[in-house]
Amino acid sequence: MRVESLVVTISLSLGLAASAFVPSAVAQGGLSNIQGAWLSGGADCAEVYSSNGKGVSFKKPVDIFAPAFIIVGNRLRTPQATCQIKSAKPSGSRHLLLLNCSNAVSGSEVRILMAREADGSLRRYFNEEDSIGTEYKHCSK
Repeated sequence: MRVESLVVTISLSLGLAASAFVPSAVAQGGLSNIQGAWLSGGADCAEVYSSNGKGVSFKKPVDIFAPAFIIVGNRLRTPQATCQIKSAKPSGSRHLLLLNCSNAVSGSEVRILMAREADGSLRRYFNEEDSIGTEYKHCSK
């Protein structure tokens, strides 16, 4: 798989399954307010995630198209990729995350824009001009 294809695959996966940041958490350099499992769309959290007492994981077999992600520490996992969160910084009313992502084939740097909503959900934006974004509900901590 070419790097460009990986970026598209990860971006699509993150577009379907990525996160946002709490402004105060980013300002403090922490990720504590966004830890856990997040899901977009009409699926129920129990359809995508399982809990083993130690934490949350993707239910087996993993649905690689699930619009979902898990943040533990400075790691963000989607059904298709694992990413290290390199940095998170304010970008207007949103936050820019720089991720180092890899899957079984390749790795690449990925940039995503996110914002925390007043109702506790996260919203991922495809670019600076995107005014609608994609909403994600919190499934666990």
